[in-house]
Amino acid sequence: MDKSLIKGHITAALTIAVWGTTYISTKILLEAFSPTEILITRFIMGYIFLWILHPKVQRVKNVRHELLFAGAGLSGMTLYYLLENVSLMYTSASNVGVIIAAAPFFTAILIKLFYKGEKSISINFVIGFILAGTGIALISYNGAALKLNPKGDFLALLGAFMWGVYSVIIKSIEGEKYNTVFVTRRIFFWGIVTMLPIVLFTDFHPDLAALGQPKYIFNIIFLGIVASAICFATWNYAVRVVGAVKTSVYIYLTPVVTIVTSIIVLDEKLTLLSAIGTALVLIGLLISEDLIIRKK
Repeated sequence: MDKSLIKGHITAALTIAVWGTTYISTKILLEAFSPTEILITRFIMGYIFLWILHPKVQRVKNVRHELLFAGAGLSGMTLYYLLENVSLMYTSASNVGVIIAAAPFFTAILIKLFYKGEKSISINFVIGFILAGTGIALISYNGAALKLNPKGDFLALLGAFMWGVYSVIIKSIEGEKYNTVFVTRRIFFWGIVTMLPIVLFTDFHPDLAALGQPKYIFNIIFLGIVASAICFATWNYAVRVVGAVKTSVYIYLTPVVTIVTSIIVLDEKLTLLSAIGTALVLIGLLISEDLIIRKK
């Protein structure tokens, strides 16, 4: 594996390491803000930071590229996060955590459908997906009974599909030689634009006075600058270097990172099922990336 690929894999893993902690920050912010207020605020903050990071104006080459940026903003930001948040109103967080893990599978299928030159889904990918999915289920339910809710579960599945759509669009953009920060900034712009209807149809009145409290201002800055602006840029870079399918596999690590963060920050205990689930996730990830079972 050459140095650029190694760097890409490390970048993807570090990005997920940050995204896996966002549930904790969101949980803290929900004490004072609604999910919509958190979502829109973090992405506006991220958009501003991306301008500071890369103030250079770069022209979009043609209408098709602009539509790709708009599609990425709609699918990967507005619809993915909206569907995930709304699904939590109808089904359990455990169900959502397990279903969202289907995102790499949707990515692989969509890449194969839209890019005829791509290789077929490998047996390693399927084995890794099954092991990681089983591990995530063990982590998420942890002894609790499985309760299906068709409406909420379907919305979560649709969210996972939207992330697959986002991955396909990013792959389409990656060969156009745009600056990665500019690409991310343009996607954020369209994400914010497509979020505006949410503002019109929801009770959007963020309590700015609450941001005077250190725990709230720290967590919204973390979500807006680190988890949104920086991590979307690093994720898009990883997709460019490693590929959409192999990068998406790192999503399996999200519940593992959440567990570790909960143990450190919330003083939660590691159970036997969570430990077994974590091991299955890691093994599934390694197999999916062809690091344990080598293809002939």
